[in-house]
Amino acid sequence: MLMAALVATAVSLILPPLQANRRAAIVGVAALSSGCSWPGAVEAFAPADKVATSWALPGGVVMPTLALNTAGLDAEGSERALIEAYTAGFRHVDFHPGIERDGVARALASMPAADRSRLFLTTKIRKPPVGTTPDAAYALVGSQLAEDLGVLGVERIDLLMLRDSPDCAVMQAQWQAMEAALAAGRTRSVGVINYCEASLRCILASAKTLPALNYIMQHVGMGVDALGLRAFGESRGLRTFAYGAVGEPGPSIEILTNPSLRRIGRARGRETEEVALRWALQNGCAVSVRPTTDFGLGRSTCLAGAACRAGLQQRAKAFEWSLTAAEMAELDALRSPPGNPTLFSSTFCPDSFFAQQQAKH
Repeated sequence: MLMAALVATAVSLILPPLQANRRAAIVGVAALSSGCSWPGAVEAFAPADKVATSWALPGGVVMPTLALNTAGLDAEGSERALIEAYTAGFRHVDFHPGIERDGVARALASMPAADRSRLFLTTKIRKPPVGTTPDAAYALVGSQLAEDLGVLGVERIDLLMLRDSPDCAVMQAQWQAMEAALAAGRTRSVGVINYCEASLRCILASAKTLPALNYIMQHVGMGVDALGLRAFGESRGLRTFAYGAVGEPGPSIEILTNPSLRRIGRARGRETEEVALRWALQNGCAVSVRPTTDFGLGRSTCLAGAACRAGLQQRAKAFEWSLTAAEMAELDALRSPPGNPTLFSSTFCPDSFFAQQQAKH
């Protein structure tokens, strides 16, 4: 009975009911520190030619345009990556709920309050299981948010992003929950992740608050606007937050060995992945980057030692230089390797990774 009362209290603090439907929540527990110490940090990125180091989202929320992507890291790796990234100048971390979040929580716990206050926190709502009702899907947003805030030891997230669903009614219900979380001050801004045009049309039909951005894949070879998705969203006020600058679900050998990227990199004393990252930034996207190119489906690494630190320091230099107009045009024109900007969407969207896996079976 006591646990039920605690759960009900947590829910009431996060979201109001969905048209009088009952809510449920999970009470989060404080993350335990793994003993990593906070080394201090350099200043955040300085402004550079042609690329903004931050955006002003609705409500005056300032979002750094280069983020650490912890996808696939374990808790220890997420903790280490965030400490190294902040020290290198990153002020934005993009993480999933669960073990990545737990590692981020450990890093936050080791940070001085002043440093912690400068960090922009982005996370995602888990996909609801197929067959979840709209009422239950609404409740899942609040329950996860209550858990995440408790584990992280914060009162609010800076950016909360919603995944899609094969069911439009579920997406609309969950977006209503996102709006409620925003109104309650539990997140400072809201966005969507891997939303194709059909998914965007679904939630825009009932949304009272527009998503601030759409988080999609963008890499050299896809062109500036694969499937016209950027134009569709940006014409409606949604900015583009990109992942996969060197490919997904693993690094693309074709990108890493691309002659144009390699030639430009050699001329500038830059690695191929640095050129790929700069191209995405210079094309007007905010970008979330993994620490190194040692990653694959469901896994990534940030081991103790020089490799992870060096990878993050490399990526932190993305604002220190720029591509020429001719170089941008050359890279914009590349059409291989192709890519689906909403690769990890649900089967509601065409040619998603999950749809491809279903087709194989």
